[in-house]
Amino acid sequence: MSEKTGKRGRPRSFDAEEALTRARDVFWAGGFSGSSLDDLGAAMAMNRPSLYNAFGDKTRLYLTTLERYSAESMALIRDRLDPERPLATGLRQIYGKAIASYLAGPSGARGCFLIGTAATEAVGNPAVRRLLHDSLADFERAFEARFRIAVKTGEIAKEADPVLLARMTSAVLHSLAVRARAGETRAVLDAIADGGVRMICGPEPARRRRTSKEKRAGSPRGPAR
Repeated sequence: MSEKTGKRGRPRSFDAEEALTRARDVFWAGGFSGSSLDDLGAAMAMNRPSLYNAFGDKTRLYLTTLERYSAESMALIRDRLDPERPLATGLRQIYGKAIASYLAGPSGARGCFLIGTAATEAVGNPAVRRLLHDSLADFERAFEARFRIAVKTGEIAKEADPVLLARMTSAVLHSLAVRARAGETRAVLDAIADGGVRMICGPEPARRRRTSKEKRAGSPRGPAR
């Protein structure tokens, strides 16, 4: 049989990761309901039988793109929250990466794929609701764990509540995602992110401030005479 007639399978150059990226972009732009199988197939360069064989139906494909996006977001969060990196620096990098992603898109700012599309679909789809809930919970647990370390090391005040701070950190991310999709400028988003970091981390504990001054001065006192 000639290779030209072999339309039943996937093309030899099939790249699952690239196909999922293209499917994600279709869903990101139009949401689940606004993305047809024809739109997805065209973007992924796959006919319907091939698409079903590789990824299942439209709902399964959407869930797979959400799971992939969530995993990538978690990897970024964990990397930037490395205890070897200052907490405030890590949070600023997370917000900066998020803003850059939220403002990107072939047709303009598109916000967060998870928040922007799953929050709507979750109303009538229990599987999407669970995935959205679990993803947000995972992000907050990662933030909480880093805040607990920061309390122990004196990086933030010992009275700070890691659970509450984790929720506030997530809330800033959600606000940035919605505002980006609504057309807010990069300057405003950066200002919100910076204000959020300062609010969340709070003032540096007095003990650490004194240590910094001593280091800059070289010694708290001169030699005895």
